[in-house]
Amino acid sequence: MSSTIAVDGQSPGADSSRLTEPLESAVIRFCGDSGDGMQVVGGQMTNASAAFGNDISTFPDFPAEIRAPAGTLAGVSAFQLHFSSHDIYTPGDELDALVVMNPAALKTNLNDLKQGGILIVNEDEFDSSNLNKAGYAPGYNPLRDEALLSRYDVHLVPMTRLTRDAVEGLGLSPKEAARCKNFFALGLAYYLYDRDMSTTKEWIRQRYKKNVAYVEANIRALEGGYNYGYSTEKFLKRFQIPRAQLAPGKYRKITGNEATAWGLVAAAHRAGKRLFYSGYPITPASDILHQLSEMKRFGVRTFQAEDEIAAMTATCGAAFAGEIAVTGSSGPGIVLKGEAINLGVMTELPMVIVDVQRGGPSTGLPTKTEQADLLLAMFGRNSDSPVPIVAAASPSDCFAMAQEAVRIAVQFMTPCFLLTDGYIANGSEPWRIPRLHDLPPIVIKHPQGRTVGTNGSNGQTDNGTPPPFLPYQRDERLVRPWAIPGTPGLEHRIGGIEKRDGTGNIDYSPANHQHMTETRHKKIANIADTIPPQEVVGPKSGELLVISWGGTYGAVLAAVQQCLAAGKSVAHAHLRYLNPFPKNLGDIIRNYQKVLIPELNTGQLRLLIRSAFLVDAQGFNKVQGKPFLIREVVARIHQILEAH
Repeated sequence: MSSTIAVDGQSPGADSSRLTEPLESAVIRFCGDSGDGMQVVGGQMTNASAAFGNDISTFPDFPAEIRAPAGTLAGVSAFQLHFSSHDIYTPGDELDALVVMNPAALKTNLNDLKQGGILIVNEDEFDSSNLNKAGYAPGYNPLRDEALLSRYDVHLVPMTRLTRDAVEGLGLSPKEAARCKNFFALGLAYYLYDRDMSTTKEWIRQRYKKNVAYVEANIRALEGGYNYGYSTEKFLKRFQIPRAQLAPGKYRKITGNEATAWGLVAAAHRAGKRLFYSGYPITPASDILHQLSEMKRFGVRTFQAEDEIAAMTATCGAAFAGEIAVTGSSGPGIVLKGEAINLGVMTELPMVIVDVQRGGPSTGLPTKTEQADLLLAMFGRNSDSPVPIVAAASPSDCFAMAQEAVRIAVQFMTPCFLLTDGYIANGSEPWRIPRLHDLPPIVIKHPQGRTVGTNGSNGQTDNGTPPPFLPYQRDERLVRPWAIPGTPGLEHRIGGIEKRDGTGNIDYSPANHQHMTETRHKKIANIADTIPPQEVVGPKSGELLVISWGGTYGAVLAAVQQCLAAGKSVAHAHLRYLNPFPKNLGDIIRNYQKVLIPELNTGQLRLLIRSAFLVDAQGFNKVQGKPFLIREVVARIHQILEAH
């Protein structure tokens, strides 16, 4: 259940008996075993903060293993939430508070907690068995290491025992009772940061409505954690983060995958078409398929194919039939789709391919983020096969860019890539719900049926009727018509073999292949006339231009803003259109002495920028399965500016 709220919410009342410290923002992370429910409680605190009116940014961090051994480092799951009274762009560089449920979670996350930060530990789980699983030396317990703990504001809480006490009498087994400890931890965090529990209680009632004992147990655990913070003298102060000054409207929390799904549905509505989405389950793209499968009432049809190839060929078929045709996957699946994507290129049919990028190569890091599929989207098919590429900048931006991908595909009769990544796909932020009438229509004109003449010529017919339909007769943008199968008089050949322009008949001749190859390239280049000019944050000329794309947007923007506030000559250009580039990008680049391109790969956009504009762009490359930190980008900017 997600929270949909207006921006005029009221702050929950603070406990007047304790010191309440106002903060502009806070960063908290819940971490524990993958079976401890950290994603659940992180999501609930996100909902509560969004409902209150804070700006939010989240970073769910899943283990790659489907079910790693309990208590091991490989099985740690974490959820980070940054909530604020002003605009924020990232989940935060360092933690103000860390909630750990076992030794493995402490070991893998403690280094991210700032000096003096709040450390809340479930001390019940720090027995010799769990310490051994986490790789601590025999006889060593970090909770007894005064040198270690002196760096933080430490609170050792017997969460497992207190949770069992809270749910006593409900008939739960000890194992079932212990499973509620995540809500105890959440209740304690709610007390600490003055969060309202009502949205979470309602979620629990809906989630466990078939089991009254589970509803009561989880609510008791939630309240038990809150009351523990209220009644114990360990927490001498709590914190309040005022609501953000958001533009008027109705908001809800949204993830990138949700926004992608809804953007595709909105695009189909704008075009007056039905949406067909085919996919094969793959992390981190599966949630798009899940979301769309629940939207049949909006005319959405979904197809879970037996493999990636079938999903892609089904998309080609849906495009031929006149549907808004979309498929989605991640890097390994995109590779398998390559031949059928090229069928879409050759037949010039409109379709969207969503690539939610993840760490690779091969299976790689399925649950970790990366943006290393740009060159795959650009060149990952046989022969010269140009396709347009757009990329979302943030979770909510997926809504807009999904619609742009559909617009480009149908208006230029081409497959179009939409690149997102695991970071923004699973992350969330507030999204202002648009009004449908504010979304302009996507105009699609299908050729009308006709009575065809008898001589089969391209010119005048012998009976004055229209000439035969030419499926590859192009308009001034080099776009061919989109004929719906079964329309009288529009019968035509279509397939993957090279064809003559105009008629679509098979033609192997050298001159025709040269012409068709160049025509397909020119058509994609013409898309640049329909996309907005590139914008720049900062001075219009100067020492350094930082270019970013995809999920690096937030960290790079925040870093550039910090440097601008410090008086540095730096500007920021974030690219959403990667093929073709905006028409003014070359002029922008030439206005700066140096160019820096931070990427979560080894330099793929840098390669394209250097090739297109002959500029000595410098890269800042991170491939650790984690997004950039703001301070990392700031340090690199300073290094570039100070270099002679």
